[in-house]
Amino acid sequence: MKALRLGLRAAAATAALVVLAGCATVPPSAAGPTADPMENWNRRVFAFNDKVDRAVLKPVAETYRDVVPVFVRTSINNVLGNFYDVWSTANHFLQGKFRTGAEMGMRVLTNTVFGGLGVMDPATEMGLVRRSEDFGQTLGMWGVPTGPYIVLPFLGPSTLRDSVGYFADRQTSPSILPSATADQYAITALELLNTRTNLLQAGNFVDSVALDKYSFLRDAYLSRRRDALYDGAPPMETFDDEPDSPAPPPAAAAASAAAPAKPASAAR
Repeated sequence: MKALRLGLRAAAATAALVVLAGCATVPPSAAGPTADPMENWNRRVFAFNDKVDRAVLKPVAETYRDVVPVFVRTSINNVLGNFYDVWSTANHFLQGKFRTGAEMGMRVLTNTVFGGLGVMDPATEMGLVRRSEDFGQTLGMWGVPTGPYIVLPFLGPSTLRDSVGYFADRQTSPSILPSATADQYAITALELLNTRTNLLQAGNFVDSVALDKYSFLRDAYLSRRRDALYDGAPPMETFDDEPDSPAPPPAAAAASAAAPAKPASAAR
């Protein structure tokens, strides 16, 4: 049965990648500067998510924050973060970032051995800071196009590429550890609660300043993901009359820099 589930997961991932590759044939400018061709549908899903959040997720997260002691919440956050760091380390290596991958590996080892399986975070005090990488960023480094912006039910902002990446990320989440389905759901619920609690302050800020919450979160998400792909140093965007092609990811840019000089191709 487990083999069947793994097979179905692999087939779904392959199908998603095929669809995503097909999007590369669409000119980047075809969907507009924000690449949000499904805006009408996205806004409906966003409105649904917002209602669920206000009715259930936010009140539960606020209760969790107010009732559970800080040291308990911090310990839970640290343990989950340490688990996520394992997959993040793998993504560093998949992207060819061997130095930071080694540093992240040392961070996981330090927090696991000396931090009580990640309950404490001595690695940060030693200068081994968290450098999160996910499979969506890895796909971007491999040249997979972003694809259109998508709002996923219950999950929120994403893109076609990041949706595939999220599917891969979830296969390495803490919820895979227990064999019992009930335990898997319990860990997933704890992950969701921890994430929503961490976003309470940011969510209140958005509610207070955003005239159009949908557009605000969409633009912030796309900007943050682009910044993450280029490790905080994205290339300058051009605003020519002619349609632009996407700037190559850092790995591709480094490879082209090592090649003999030739007329520059169109940049983003």
